[in-house]
Amino acid sequence: MPRLLAATLAPQDGTPRSEVAWQVSGEWRVLPGAGSQPSLSLRADTEVTLECQRCLQPMRVPLHAERRVFFVEGEEAAEALDAESEDDVLALTPALDLAVLIEDELLLALPLVPRHEECPEPLPRPFVEDDAAADPADHPFAALAALKRGPLPN
Repeated sequence: MPRLLAATLAPQDGTPRSEVAWQVSGEWRVLPGAGSQPSLSLRADTEVTLECQRCLQPMRVPLHAERRVFFVEGEEAAEALDAESEDDVLALTPALDLAVLIEDELLLALPLVPRHEECPEPLPRPFVEDDAAADPADHPFAALAALKRGPLPN
């Protein structure tokens, strides 16, 4: 799964990346507006390493994807039915690459902004405007904040 590999980090402790556990089953099911259609029920689980967007440290994130996909004749029918259905609706093709479909679902399960519940390392101390002991070089926007408060005295 090269796209999932590219979207995640290698585990920091040297352990190998987690395997993807998946299960797919097919059956004919009723799709509202289209009658009985072939469908796949897909489930996939794994664990990946991502970068916490708060502390920038690596973190392990469990991924779970569960989806039903219906297949109908023709792109137009698939597009129209997909807009009305809670399940995915795709055009029926002669062959289907399950690995790509599973990878797609796991990529969609990635968190938009991964972050720890509580970061393992303390975060940098926030800027405090009245911090007289702080070196002005530590706060490069302090001069801009002063300008925002009002004009400088002559």
